[in-house]
Amino acid sequence: DFIIRGVDQLLHQEFGYGLEAEHVHILDPFTGTGTFVVRLLQSGLIAPAQLKRKYQYELHANEIVLLAYYIATINIESAYHEQLAGEYASFPGVCLTDTFEQGVGDGNTGQQQLDTGVLAINSGRIMEQNKQAIQVIIGNPPYSAGQNNANDNNQNTVYPALDQRIMDTYVARSSATNKNALYDSYIRAMRWASDRIGARGVIGLVSGSGFVEKAAMNGLRLCLAQEFSSLYIVNLRGDIRKNMLSKGRAQEGQNIFGSGSMTGIAISLLVKNPTASVPGQIYIYDIGDNLTRAEKLAKLVAWEHLAAINWQRIQPDSYGDWLQQRDQGFEQFMPLGAKKQLTEQPIFANYSRGVATSRDAWCYNADKIAVAANMQRMIAFYNAEVARWAAVRAAGADIPELKDFVKFDATKISWAHDLIQHLDKGKTFTLESTAITASLYRPFTQQWLYFAREFIERVYQMPQLFPTAAAENRVICVSGIGARSGFSYIISDKIPDLNMLEAGAQCFPLYLYAKPTTAAANDLFAATPERSDAITDAALAHFCNYYTVTTISKEDIFYYVYGLLHSPDYRHRYAANLSKQLPRIPCVATYTDFQHFSRAGRQLAELHINYDQQAMYSATITIQSSAPSDPKPLYYVTKMKYAKTGKTKDLTSIIYNKYITISNIPERAYDYIVSGRPAIDWVVERQGVRTDKASGIINDANQWSTNPKYPLELLLRVITVSLETLRIVEGLPELEI
Repeated sequence: DFIIRGVDQLLHQEFGYGLEAEHVHILDPFTGTGTFVVRLLQSGLIAPAQLKRKYQYELHANEIVLLAYYIATINIESAYHEQLAGEYASFPGVCLTDTFEQGVGDGNTGQQQLDTGVLAINSGRIMEQNKQAIQVIIGNPPYSAGQNNANDNNQNTVYPALDQRIMDTYVARSSATNKNALYDSYIRAMRWASDRIGARGVIGLVSGSGFVEKAAMNGLRLCLAQEFSSLYIVNLRGDIRKNMLSKGRAQEGQNIFGSGSMTGIAISLLVKNPTASVPGQIYIYDIGDNLTRAEKLAKLVAWEHLAAINWQRIQPDSYGDWLQQRDQGFEQFMPLGAKKQLTEQPIFANYSRGVATSRDAWCYNADKIAVAANMQRMIAFYNAEVARWAAVRAAGADIPELKDFVKFDATKISWAHDLIQHLDKGKTFTLESTAITASLYRPFTQQWLYFAREFIERVYQMPQLFPTAAAENRVICVSGIGARSGFSYIISDKIPDLNMLEAGAQCFPLYLYAKPTTAAANDLFAATPERSDAITDAALAHFCNYYTVTTISKEDIFYYVYGLLHSPDYRHRYAANLSKQLPRIPCVATYTDFQHFSRAGRQLAELHINYDQQAMYSATITIQSSAPSDPKPLYYVTKMKYAKTGKTKDLTSIIYNKYITISNIPERAYDYIVSGRPAIDWVVERQGVRTDKASGIINDANQWSTNPKYPLELLLRVITVSLETLRIVEGLPELEI
């Protein structure tokens, strides 16, 4: 209702007529069960005298799902029947069609092949709709960026013409490295709708809200500001994942669609008026912090007119940011790293994302023996599939598509693009026991990793950071761009997983190893190649020249970076920048402060790398009298949980298992946050027994160490790490640049 009222008001405001006007064609391209069209008929905005004409000639709706199409037709016809006091007429404007396959007017049907047989009437309606100059588009487009993994065997439909338009506009102007999110269905809907109304009209959509602020969407925002004369966005928030990952600090409130949606929601009213004196006027209203669904809906109902809303006028910055605009001074600092050629030199010569296996349940496990057994089982199944595929191809007749041939059985294998390509080429593999190495899977959570290139979907630059199991290195890991839980960082001396930090861990090394020779290119565990410093000569010269000293080493700079990232001043002052781009590192005002940050970085590195070797915090350990004396069952943990006082979680006490309770934990320790949650939370969540739903594989954290007390001792050690980290961070100098 809010969208329908808003669109009508904007038509009057911009063009002097409303939805009822003759020749104003209205389209709901994703009608579902017809709700938008029904509410339009019931709104009273179209008088009975105009309703018949509008219904017969100027109202259009598309739906691709057959059942929804029939329901929409019934609902729309019933609503019309009610509005005209019993007069019944079939609705000629509904089409069974995939809107994204349609063209953008003048009879152009895009890539769609129209049926001239059974569905000839429907095809005629599509042709007729495409002839019309649509001035109003309203609706709720689908939200989907793609399948989760290859085992889903449910890849999204490709729309060559529409996706090329996105490529030429939103993608072309985006500064993001990973642009996959720009092909989300609701983004496709925006691109299609903008093209469909041409130079004049109004669009009203309820969709995902990511486009309002996500860094990857800056190209979209730049295009929207250029293509539309005015934009009115109500950010309803409700990103449940952001709430969870930030432990409630995001204050997104409930989702407007209830428990059925995890994605933040926005209402967009977009106007194209070719006579507008000032184009690209952007107005945003933020619905507010921590509101319930009912409170958000009440606000929408209360706004009878757009003028009643206290809009925030937005002036985009040069990056296309609307909200959380960046501090322009940040660009003066030295970039941490650069994949693209920049005019200035970066601090690190190279860096890498954490490894992405696309089959974590198989490639990772706390039990080294289990990793080997799981991978052996998967490799055997894969090799059998290679043989079966070779036999089918040798037969020569009726060869199926490979995607239809492969057995997508999650209990036997986890497919991904590269592995399917290996199968197509007939490659077989054997288990390489030397490929099993320790990794940092999540903060304060080590796992054994089967690090063989053919079963790691993306190794990125990791072979230059950790080329062999014996290679020594340290990497400063920062969260990927746009992390919902906020900017985060941690250091590791082991191979990090991509999702060790949210939005894809970016790993900056102390050392770089020479690229492998052609002969050893596929052997990640060949002899360790030559090592060099990852800190560039340009970075060393930059800091030495600034402080006019020659005593700074590249190691000093490495730890200076880690110390500076912990500065609360730095994170607060440049929060918007750090949410949308990789860090840039300033020179602090004095050499004394540089030394302080570098020393602190070293201290923090030792704490965070050797976290499971720190002193155990002296919490109170209560063991029940009925507990077994055998340490193995006594300290075995299935799932830790926090104690409760009534319904309130008691952070000072953790129920370790049915025999042991840990109490007198200082609440202050929970102030040390990594990737959206306290370090203690990572231990509580990860030290236990997990069963992967798809594969049935068990990952038992108790198997990591031969010490049965390891999970309990780890918790106590991480409490110490948390308190010591806070002490060091609080001792950092104020950030003077």
